[in-house]
Amino acid sequence: MKNRKAFTIIVFVLLSSLLLVACSGGEDEGNASGNSKTVKFMHLWPEGSSAQHYKVVNQIIEDFETENEGIDIEVEVLSNEQYKEKIKVQSTSNELPDVGMTWAAGYMEPFVDGDMFASLDDILEDDNLSEDFVAGTTEAFSIDDTAYGLPLELNISSIYYNKAIFDEYGLEEPTTLDEFNQVIDTLKENGVNPVALGNRDAWTGSMWYMYLANRLGGEEDVLTNAIDRTGSFEDPALLQAAEELQGLVNNDTFVSGFNGLADQEAKSMFMESQAAMYLIATWDLPNYTTNEDVPQEFRDSVGYFPFPQVDGSGDFNSYVGGPGVGLFVSENSEVKEEAKAFVSYFVKEWGERAVTEVGIIPATKIDGEALDLPGLYVEVLDDLNNASNITLYADVQMSASAAQVHLDMIQALFGGEITPEEFVQTHEETLANE
Repeated sequence: MKNRKAFTIIVFVLLSSLLLVACSGGEDEGNASGNSKTVKFMHLWPEGSSAQHYKVVNQIIEDFETENEGIDIEVEVLSNEQYKEKIKVQSTSNELPDVGMTWAAGYMEPFVDGDMFASLDDILEDDNLSEDFVAGTTEAFSIDDTAYGLPLELNISSIYYNKAIFDEYGLEEPTTLDEFNQVIDTLKENGVNPVALGNRDAWTGSMWYMYLANRLGGEEDVLTNAIDRTGSFEDPALLQAAEELQGLVNNDTFVSGFNGLADQEAKSMFMESQAAMYLIATWDLPNYTTNEDVPQEFRDSVGYFPFPQVDGSGDFNSYVGGPGVGLFVSENSEVKEEAKAFVSYFVKEWGERAVTEVGIIPATKIDGEALDLPGLYVEVLDDLNNASNITLYADVQMSASAAQVHLDMIQALFGGEITPEEFVQTHEETLANE
């Protein structure tokens, strides 16, 4: 079992741009036989909600097929939650796509334990890819020192806000939880929804809890310690974080009906200026920078601030985040070499295009100074350069069964169905029993 610990990254100036290399392990083989080989690829960036991702993925696929005439890529695209459900079903019948997307650490462990994901060490070694990744990102997709996924994203979560709404009511970016609550009160007095939250997906609410725990824990990453069992979920900071979270709920911080809303619905509320704030990760940066389907007036009105300090505690340079999705190759794929060739090609092409065309932060190194980037993007890069710690999302750190308990408890805590004491006790019992 992989030793889970806080995923800590100090991201220095990003030094190198991507090598543009076309790799095709299966091209000659396909041409020699005179038959085209098909690689089934499933991803979670639909055209509607992830327009720039979708566009660039299709461009990479088109380029790959042009340079590798013996290989065709068959694509299936699902939304985030639909993707998770389908992968779960496919895994039970051993019918995973040849190439798909996975999350790191605890999420991928059952797939690795079930011999469903192929080792990608050969890609890192033979294609000289290991040096292209930001330090620590491939380790998050490794178990027992073997890489079973290659990361595509590097994310940190922040509170994004509508500057036009803040300016209208004379509000400033809060730095403490007390100041944050004052902002909430002013917005409510003026009939404005303070925070968009779609907690039906639960990981969204988990980010709020994680940040409260992060700030209250001080220099200690108490949440990660509780998960990897070097600490306990009964740590006072974890109990207080649950109490503070219910305090936010009781203060009507979040939009009405948040536990029944999907994240996509909450996102729409924020982007349609129906709520003033929205806590989300940098995978949403395209909507505030490069996505031309989003009105320029809205993109210009978006700012962000780090999660506030709580009771005077918390390092603004300590973030909740980590690598986003990565690519896996099915161990049982009948076109494994072709699938690995596609994965190698994809991660090389994705890096710079992810920055210039999508507007997200890739897991591969880029030369940010050489690129013309939106101001908001440059600010996020500066944050990463100064990050003291990035703690991996709790549900990703945990095993699949423990993660489900965590998400269920998050919903129950937000819904007032359990007390903070019951919240920490259930977590402690679940983790201890593992």
